[in-house]
Amino acid sequence: MKAVQHTKQQLRAAALAARDALSDEARSAAAQAIAVRGLPFALEPGQVVSGYAPIRNELDPVPLMRVLAAKGARLALPVILARGHSLSFRAWSPGDRLTLGSLGIPEPSPVAAELVPDVMLVPLAAFDRTGHRIGYGGGYYDYTFSHLRKTHHVIGVGLGFAVQETEAIPALAHDAALDYVLTERETLDFRSN
Repeated sequence: MKAVQHTKQQLRAAALAARDALSDEARSAAAQAIAVRGLPFALEPGQVVSGYAPIRNELDPVPLMRVLAAKGARLALPVILARGHSLSFRAWSPGDRLTLGSLGIPEPSPVAAELVPDVMLVPLAAFDRTGHRIGYGGGYYDYTFSHLRKTHHVIGVGLGFAVQETEAIPALAHDAALDYVLTERETLDFRSN
C-alpha cells in the first residue's frame, strides 16, 4: 500500500508539473476544444451534469457546461460535506455566485437545490489509458462514484490536458475507474475495458 501511495505521489507531482507548465492560452484553447467537441454520448433534456469550479490550473469545464446547458442539461457543482464521505451536488448556472467551501473550493449557495448527477465531469491530476485517475489524494470522487453507482447509473468523465497522461496508474480496489477522459487532443472511451 505504501509503495502504491508513493508511486501515486510521484505520478501526481509529475503530471501537475506538466499541467502547470502550460500557458494560460493553451489551457483556454484546450477548454474550448473540448467544449466544441462535446460529450461522446447523447444527453436527454433535463439530465444533471455536475462539473467543478477549477482550481490549481485544472482544465476549466465551464465552456463545456455552457454548451451542455444550451442543449437542455441541468448543471450542478460538488459540495464537500466531510472527509471520507460522498460529495453532495447543488444546482448551479453559469454566472451564479459561488461561496468558499470548507476546503476553500468554490461551491454553490447552501440554499441551492440538491441534485443527483447523471454525468460527473471530474478534474484530475493524472490519468492512464485504462480509465484510472489520480486526484489530489482526498478520495472524494472515489467515494462518490462508489456511493452513487450502488443505486444510480452515473457516467464518469475526466477532463484534463494531454500532458497529464501517464503510462499506468496503480489502482486499488476502492479506486473508481472513469468511463471517459476528454483532452484537447482526443476522447478516450473506457467502457469496454
